[in-house]
Amino acid sequence: MRVQRVLAPGSTTESWTLLGDDLRPVDPVESFLAYLTAIERSPNTVKAYAHDLKDWWYYLDGRELDWKSVDLEAAGSFVAWLRLPPLARSGTVAVLPTVEYHCTASSVNRKLSRSARSTSSTPAAASRSPTCW
Repeated sequence: MRVQRVLAPGSTTESWTLLGDDLRPVDPVESFLAYLTAIERSPNTVKAYAHDLKDWWYYLDGRELDWKSVDLEAAGSFVAWLRLPPLARSGTVAVLPTVEYHCTASSVNRKLSRSARSTSSTPAAASRSPTCW
């Protein structure tokens, strides 16, 4: 999987997409990123979402999980997976105990927030900010 910069035909509007291993856009991610572009989010914001969703999709593919049926246990193990160094995420490299995690808590929270927004059923619901009680 890779994140790819795209330009709409006949436009100078820059956006980003996530290409699968078959080099075709990942449809649910593409729809969400296109929505962000349509509501004029910064290209840098769209790019950041694309990279975070790439991590989410890579994780789901590695465990043969469908994005529509992810449960709390899978989301929790995604957090643990994010904290591994990139080379250890594939499972081919042994991870030695360390004091520091690869991703900070704020990075993990940002990635979870973005993956949750992308799987929302409606674009309007996906754009809402969390409510502070």
